[in-house]
Amino acid sequence: MRVLVAIGGNALLKRGEALSIANQRRNMAEAAGALAAIARAHEMVLVHGNGPQVGLLALEADAYKDATPYPLDVLGAESQGMIGYVIEAAMRRALPGREVATLLTQTLVDPGDPAFAAPAKPIGPVYDEATAKALAAERGWAVAPDGPNGKVWRRVVASPAPRGIVELETIRRLMNDSCLVICAGGGGIPVRAGADGAPEGVEAVIDKDLAACLLAVELGAERLLILTDVDGVHADWGKPGARLLKSVSARTLDPAGFAAGSMRPKIEAVRRFALETGHPAFIGNLDEARAVMAGEAGTRIDP
Repeated sequence: MRVLVAIGGNALLKRGEALSIANQRRNMAEAAGALAAIARAHEMVLVHGNGPQVGLLALEADAYKDATPYPLDVLGAESQGMIGYVIEAAMRRALPGREVATLLTQTLVDPGDPAFAAPAKPIGPVYDEATAKALAAERGWAVAPDGPNGKVWRRVVASPAPRGIVELETIRRLMNDSCLVICAGGGGIPVRAGADGAPEGVEAVIDKDLAACLLAVELGAERLLILTDVDGVHADWGKPGARLLKSVSARTLDPAGFAAGSMRPKIEAVRRFALETGHPAFIGNLDEARAVMAGEAGTRIDP
């Protein structure tokens, strides 16, 4: 069975942790066993987020004043190499003898997408409200609360909808050679079709869950797993009566009831996948990957 697994950037860097490579390596090593169990039994493609990492790279680029800060498409490519390297190393240890490849992946977007005028994708570290607003004033950022309680704030950037995967055929060829492919990192490097038809970068960060859904549909995947640092989809999240939904119909899920930039795109992705393919999708904790796919943990979303 062909399975597309999407893991969040926050799954590699847990909330509140220092944005260090040591923490990412440790977290990925712990998760690799659960992912390897899926890869042994199924044909698996792996997509990852980059929200914390691409924000950190932007801060580092901004700190060097003798060069113009790198645009987000270049930082996205940088994050794909960095995170893909960490993931690939862990998966090679967990799957000795298995071919694993990290593929630099570009994702086409519409330059007229209204998301460019309404930044909503959180990137980088968390701040308190006062610090976030001070940095926004100093650096020209857009900032917003991150999470249901509004106690932490992050920089937010444009996140246009993914329209196509440039390297789709390359991914297919690698899969046909039994390679575990790590691709579309951070949702893919955001590009548009240039005047000569060749891709050219745009200033954005694509949501990795929506890109994962698009890729899963294009590859004919039979399962979509979105694995993050929460245990599933909760009704009334952030309220005293919040409860985990073990299973739910995609037809009854309303993405508007979930936070933009965090859980909402996950809901949009699993809902779209289930309705377009007729196959189930899952949301759950990365540490419980195998149990989530088996329906023993997390939330199952049926067509």
